Amino acid sequence: GGGISCVADVDTLLNAGADKITINSSAIRNPQLISDIANRFGSQVCVVAIDAYQDNGNWECYLNGGRILSGLNLFEWAHQAQERGAGEILFTSMNHDGVKTGFATTALKMLSQNLTIPIIASGGAGTYSHFYDVFANAGVDAALAASIFHFKEIEINLLKDYLVKNGITIRQ
Repeated sequence: GGGISCVADVDTLLNAGADKITINSSAIRNPQLISDIANRFGSQVCVVAIDAYQDNGNWECYLNGGRILSGLNLFEWAHQAQERGAGEILFTSMNHDGVKTGFATTALKMLSQNLTIPIIASGGAGTYSHFYDVFANAGVDAALAASIFHFKEIEINLLKDYLVKNGITIRQ
C-alpha cells in the first residue's frame, strides 16, 4: 500500500512478488480504480483500506492518513468498495489508533454483518483481550497491530496461544 494510483502500479507490485495491494486515498479519489484492479487481477488482490473517525456518532472517511475529510460515510463507502470489487476491507478507526484501548468493535461488527467480504480490524490493540474481543464480538476475519509487536509489549506466539485457549480459530 501507499502511492498506488493506477493499474500499472499494481502490475509492478505483483510482478515484484506482492500477493495483494492496499489502496485508500486513491480509491476515494477514483473509485473506478477498485473495479479496474479487480477486473484485471481478481478481487482477492484488491484490499481497500478505510481510515475513519467517529464524530457525533457518525463515522466519516478521511484521506491522506486521516488528515483530509472525504465527505464519505464509512458504511456507505465500504459497501460501495465491495460492490466495485474490493476483496477485503481494512478498517482503521483513527479514534482508536495508537491509544491501545481496544478496537472499534461496534463499527467493526456493523461492517462484518453488512458486507460479505473479509474485514480486517486496525487501530486500538493494546492487550490480549482486545484481540479476543474483536474476533469474538465483532466477527472480523483478521486484526492487525504494530507498536505492541515492534516493542514486544505482546509476543505474537503468546497471543496466538491465548486466542486458541479462548476458542478463537487462528492460522498457525
